[in-house]
Amino acid sequence: MTDTSNAPIPLRATRPLGPLSGVARVPGDKSISHRALMVGALAVGETRIEGLLEGEDVRRTAAAMRALGAEVVRHGEGAWSVFGRGVGGLAEPDDVLDLGNSGTSARLIAGILAGHDLFAVMTGDASLRRRPMRRVIEPLTQCGAAFHTRSGGRLPMAVRGAADPRPIDYTLPVASAQVKSAILLAGLCARGETRVVEPQPTRDHTETMLRGFGAEVSVAVLPGGGREIRLLGQPELEARPVLVPADPSSAAFPAVAALLVPGSAVTLEGVGMNPLRAGLYETLREMGADIEIANEREEAGERVADLTVSSSPLRGVEVPPERAPTMIDEYPILAVAAACAAGETRMRGLAELRVKESDRLAAIAEGLAACGAEVAIEGDDLIVRGRGHPPPGGARIATRMDHRIAMSFLVLGQVTREPVEIDDGSFIDTSFPGFADLMRSLGAAIAPA
Repeated sequence: MTDTSNAPIPLRATRPLGPLSGVARVPGDKSISHRALMVGALAVGETRIEGLLEGEDVRRTAAAMRALGAEVVRHGEGAWSVFGRGVGGLAEPDDVLDLGNSGTSARLIAGILAGHDLFAVMTGDASLRRRPMRRVIEPLTQCGAAFHTRSGGRLPMAVRGAADPRPIDYTLPVASAQVKSAILLAGLCARGETRVVEPQPTRDHTETMLRGFGAEVSVAVLPGGGREIRLLGQPELEARPVLVPADPSSAAFPAVAALLVPGSAVTLEGVGMNPLRAGLYETLREMGADIEIANEREEAGERVADLTVSSSPLRGVEVPPERAPTMIDEYPILAVAAACAAGETRMRGLAELRVKESDRLAAIAEGLAACGAEVAIEGDDLIVRGRGHPPPGGARIATRMDHRIAMSFLVLGQVTREPVEIDDGSFIDTSFPGFADLMRSLGAAIAPA
């Protein structure tokens, strides 16, 4: 496992010698990889996983499932097995669960722990210890679990799981796939029906995977576009194979690079195209992006396709707030595209970006301004006024221990007149191991600073 306490790894991005080209497959979907390990640990039998993302965050989840009593075995690159303990069958860990930088691990595992009669303590790195946990604590206490945290509802957090977990009925105050998933995972151990109402649809990987493993899950669309999810508790989940598609959030970085570097054409294979994750690609096409979607298919219940992205002049657009849940991780790289587009791009309703690995809203705005772009924050909206060509660059970006900020500005440096440096690229491996190598294989110019 990577030790993220090591010295920073500064990187420099410069204009490449020519267009980007080639065929690549980005690592497996992070959201699905986390859930495959967790649901596999709660199933009976051996869950075989192919294409698992082997970044730091997912390895933290694998280690936590081992600590809770599941057998987790790596066979080769992306090929893993989980021998589960069954619903309610996980064991009390001997030591603190260290979840590194992974907010998904922390929040979803909190749901698993809440439904088990055990005691556990979770912690993480400096970034994760700043992130709010109250949003999962509030609903999970309904099942009978107890939580003790640092001030502000932050990690480290002690969890005393429910001896006889009760089903939860909860309406999310804001759209959050992590909170929804935590509630559903806790509800697996409860007698009766757990119900979650979300105001806007969020990524549905948890519902899809639980249904595939044999849980009784129903989803109803509500007036106004929200959704009601119902889960019948105490199912016997049966192990099944999981084929993890390429992560659409990771694919966003080479895709935007190909759009911006003149003359480029890049094909990205096997990208997950779940409609609740595809907001970035919808937005880029509205901006005039040339994105060809081919070989559409379904793998393990998820939509998958190959994307060919060619350089395109982009124009500014307004991104509505209701689209945010479908692209919440992609706003940093969208902002980079907007800085090179012609006209104003207004990205609305981004309050959630303030509580990601960093305050991404501030990090994006400060980084773009340092590179010479015209950018503003108005309430929870991010406004980028592009001039139809890249900003000048020439800045050193403070990444704030945030992998997506780091990758976004390395993409921007491919088209700015002056190089763009980032202060630390070590956290990129949390979600995209081999990022710099893959980008260089397509022709990008990324080197140690």
